[in-house]
Amino acid sequence: MAGNGQSSSGAEGVKHRHRPEGPEKHIVAFIFSIALTLIAFAAVAAGGVNNTFTIIILLVMAVLQVIIQMAYWMHMKDKGHLIPLIFMAFGFFVAFTAIITALLWMWW
Repeated sequence: MAGNGQSSSGAEGVKHRHRPEGPEKHIVAFIFSIALTLIAFAAVAAGGVNNTFTIIILLVMAVLQVIIQMAYWMHMKDKGHLIPLIFMAFGFFVAFTAIITALLWMWW
């Protein structure tokens, strides 16, 4: 490698390729999403379950579903997605603040 002007001693000039994700992670994420949906459906379909418990299960399944969707389908787990994550976090904060404000306004 000395003939082409590159030194072989060191990490300068070494370019790391981005390995594309194979379908394995997407298939696992898809199966996990289906399982979460089935759990939520079963919680609602089971009539003898306490309503508060059902709502808690639905909210937990919804949050997990959002995390799976954003991480694997929208690729938010990859590098270079910090700005969209910041804007989404700010949007969630604004929405949460608006909901709390509306609830407190109606309460009093």
